[in-house]
Amino acid sequence: EVQLVESGGGMVQPGGSLRLSCAASGFTLSNYDMRWVRQAPGKGPEWVSTITFGRGYTTYADAVKGRFTISRDNAKNTLYLQMNSLKPEDTALYYCARVTSQLRGQGTQVTVSS
Repeated sequence: EVQLVESGGGMVQPGGSLRLSCAASGFTLSNYDMRWVRQAPGKGPEWVSTITFGRGYTTYADAVKGRFTISRDNAKNTLYLQMNSLKPEDTALYYCARVTSQLRGQGTQVTVSS
């Protein structure tokens, strides 16, 4: 079965860090452009970051640039999002998705609050 399963979300204080994981099954993650997207309550989806297939070039939304890092472990067929210096406005449901596809995970909740 082709699927994506996220984990690693939780509640953290402002300035804290979290690492999200996205385990892929049924396909080879490194053969596709992959992205992280987030959706805050009452708002539409917001693109966060993309990593390209092959060489793994990365791009980031301005709101997270310098704080978040997207990466992947080809041996584990897993995508990651390292999030540092978290802010309350980063609170959202985060999900991974395969670019140019409807395939996405169910998401993992990140809440940044003191």
